[in-house]
This record gives sequence, C-alpha cells and structure tokens, in this order.
Amino acid sequence: MNRPITFLLMTLTLLAATVSHAAKRPNILWLVGENLHPSDLGCYGAKDVHTPHLDALAAQGVRYTRVFATNPTCAPSRSAFFTGMYQTTTDTHHMRSHRDDDFRLPPGVRPITHWLRDVGYFTANIKTVGGHSVGTGKLDLNFVNEGPIYHENSSDWSALKSRQPFFAVVNSEEVEYDIYDRQSAKKPRVKWVGEDIHVQHAKPETVAPPPYYPDHPVVREEWARYLNSVSGMDVRIGQVLAQLRADGLEDDTVIIFFGDNGRLEPRGIHWCYDSGLRVPMIVRWPKNFPAPAQIKPGVVNEQVISLLDVTVTTLAIAGLSCPPLMQSRNFLTDPPRPFAFAARDRIDETVQRIRSVHDARYHYIRNYTDGPTFASLNRYKEKCFLIYPLMRRLYAEGKLTGPPRDLMERRGPSEELYDTQTDPHEIKNLVRSTRPEHRDALTRLRTALDAWITETGDRGVSPEPPSIVAPFEKEMHDWFGTPAWHRDRQ
Repeated sequence: MNRPITFLLMTLTLLAATVSHAAKRPNILWLVGENLHPSDLGCYGAKDVHTPHLDALAAQGVRYTRVFATNPTCAPSRSAFFTGMYQTTTDTHHMRSHRDDDFRLPPGVRPITHWLRDVGYFTANIKTVGGHSVGTGKLDLNFVNEGPIYHENSSDWSALKSRQPFFAVVNSEEVEYDIYDRQSAKKPRVKWVGEDIHVQHAKPETVAPPPYYPDHPVVREEWARYLNSVSGMDVRIGQVLAQLRADGLEDDTVIIFFGDNGRLEPRGIHWCYDSGLRVPMIVRWPKNFPAPAQIKPGVVNEQVISLLDVTVTTLAIAGLSCPPLMQSRNFLTDPPRPFAFAARDRIDETVQRIRSVHDARYHYIRNYTDGPTFASLNRYKEKCFLIYPLMRRLYAEGKLTGPPRDLMERRGPSEELYDTQTDPHEIKNLVRSTRPEHRDALTRLRTALDAWITETGDRGVSPEPPSIVAPFEKEMHDWFGTPAWHRDRQ
C-alpha cells in the first residue's frame, strides 16, 4: 500500500476515534442518602461515626458544605430535584399528595430520567448488588408520571455494564425509621433500618446531642442509634463503589452523593431549620472525562447551592442544556447562588406553611401559621421519635429549661433569624437584635424571600380545601388510635 493511501486511512481512523470519543457520554451515579446532615459524616468532622467509604470519596472529589434541600421532607424534596422545579411551583409541595387524583406535572415539566433517555441513557433504580441489598428503590414523588420513571428490569446492578451510558440511582436503606407494622396490632416497631449491620461506633454515654434537646438517657440512646445507622449506610455505599470498580466502570462514571433532606431527628426532618435542610454532597469525577475547573481532589467548596441544582448539573454532565422553564442551575459552571430557598407545607394531617432562605452566613425563617410550631401534633413523628413524647412529658412537669423549653413554647406566626456561623444549632433568634449587621441581614433575607415567593409563583399562598386534609386526619386516627396515643410511649 502506498504512503498517501496509508496516511489517508490512518487519518480517517484517528478522526473516527475522535468523533466517537466526543460523542461518548459518562455514566452518572446518584448515591442518595436518606435523611442526612453533613455534620454526621466523618469527612465533615463527625467523631462518633465510621464512614470510610464516603470519606475516601470526598478525598478523591469535591465536598460541598452549603447545600440546602428545597423542603425538609422526602416527597416534596424529591419532587423538586427530580424535575428541577421548586415543589411550590409545580403544586407538589404537600407531603404525600397527588398519589391517586390524576394530577399531572405542568406542561414541559418532566422527570430527569426522561430527559436523559432522550439522549440514550439507560435509567436504573438500583436495589441489589451481587445479591446484597443496597437500596430501597424508593421514589416517593408527589406526582404520578405518564410512563415509567426508570427502565424496566433495572433494579439489579448487573443490568448496567451492558447498558452504557447509564444514569443509576441508589436510594440508601439506612438513616430511616421502620416505624410501623400494620400486621402487629398497631404496635410501633421503633427500629432503625439497617440495624442488622450491627454497626456500634456511637454509644449513648459518649454522644453529644444538640442543645435544643434535654440531656436525658432517651435522647442519648436515640442519637447513638441514628449515628450508627449513618455508619451502616456507609457500609452499603462501600458495596456499590466496590462493584463499580470491579466492573471496570469507575473511570467512566461521575458520582454524585447527596442527602435527600435533612437529619432524621425531631427538629430536623419536617422543619425548616438548618438540621432539616442542610445536606451533604460529594462529587467525584472519572479519569476518562475532562473535569470542570472546580473539580479537584480534596477540594472543599463553600458556595451556596440549592439541592434543586443537582438536576441541571446532571443534565449538563450528560451534554444537555437547561430545558426551558427549569429553575435549576449548573453549580459546576454557573455563577453561585446568593440565596437558597426552601418551603414546608402540609405534612400528612399537620398543616404548617413555613418559608426559609439561606445565604452564606444567615438563615431566615418565616412561619405563617397560627399556633404551636415544633410542639404541633403529627402522629408520624410521635410514633417515630421517642424524644417527642419525652419532651412533652418533661415540659408538662416543668422540667425543661433553656433551648428545649423555648422550642416547646415556640408559636407562629413568627420570624426567626440565625447566624449559622456563630450559632450552628440555631438556638439564638436574632430577629429582635439591634446590631447593624443583624438588621441588614434581616432586611436582605426578608426581601429575597418575598421576591422568590412572587417570582416562582408559590402555590402555598392558597390553602388546600379541608376536604383534601380530612382523609389524612382520619387515616392517622385510624392507624394510631385516640389522642392519648402519645402517653403510651412513656
């Protein structure tokens, strides 16, 4: 073969390889931790947990410190980051709503999996790896989608290697209560999912629960159990990462680990405090794809990020631009957000409208609802958390003082302002402070929240008809009995 033809063939081969590589898209793996706060992981400074796999992931990637869910409860939060739209814009803001009323997402709003399918991604909701249970397969969305969210036969890891590029989600089994067994005469089981792993790094006598709880053996025992379930979660994640590596997929897969909402504790989940909204997030980039400028091993990123932003960022990783209407941002390339907004609305039978905005330092909370806040009744939480009935009893006996007593006495309508840098547990409300920096922060965050409510079309402005709430009230009453139920846990 003469040289010109040889050179031409070599050039065409190289060009074909270049085009093929340019068209190649990375695999994307979401590792979703259930009900987590950053300070409960070793890589964020926790002392009573054992999270070596997540700690290693953080050392190899970027650890984000100011990521906030748009809702402190799973279904509204998931409805937001699965669509890239605030739950208050799409009418998916009430907990466990639109499960059987023929509701559909607004035109142009789709689950992230459908956008990814359009460009050839196999979408999977992983439950098992090598015979081990690693995920729940949880969806828990406040909408019924037209068509399946994921591809069929996608719950076992073995489906992935031959179906690249893939978008796979592992919803953690840990950090979640298994609170109720309908077949056991309505007796609560009160165990942490994942206790079978037998992880016991945290002990009641050594843990340090937040100061908004009383120093009591029940509080210490529950806190230790929670932290041990976080350690258990890390075991499952380690199994997933080991299989990713064993299958030769690690160098082609972007990994995004994040929590779906804040910590599983009485003042965490369901409440718009930092403990209910701030979530961990770690991003690790694969060797076979060029990384964005901000992705460097071991970096700690302190920019303000809404968990909503994981949607567009994931689409961008797959080579897609932001769809029209979508309220999400690409946190890898777009200018940082000055604020992160959140909202809590009805949770089952408990009606509360609360709005929240964070900036890099301050946190402003506005409660629109009359009556008690933390002390309001919610049967799910009373059965979940031994701390709730304990605090009710101690308060009735006059044995609560300081922040625990203040928490039980808090009522709305109200405003709260916290300096999360000097007061990470948010126990000193600065709304009435006369210091100029606090007055400036209050004005700035009030204004930002008012603008967000208007600009995003906050559907929480209009209350639900009583007929929608009534079935939740009846269901909870039927499950848990008379209003004296909380006394049974003493």
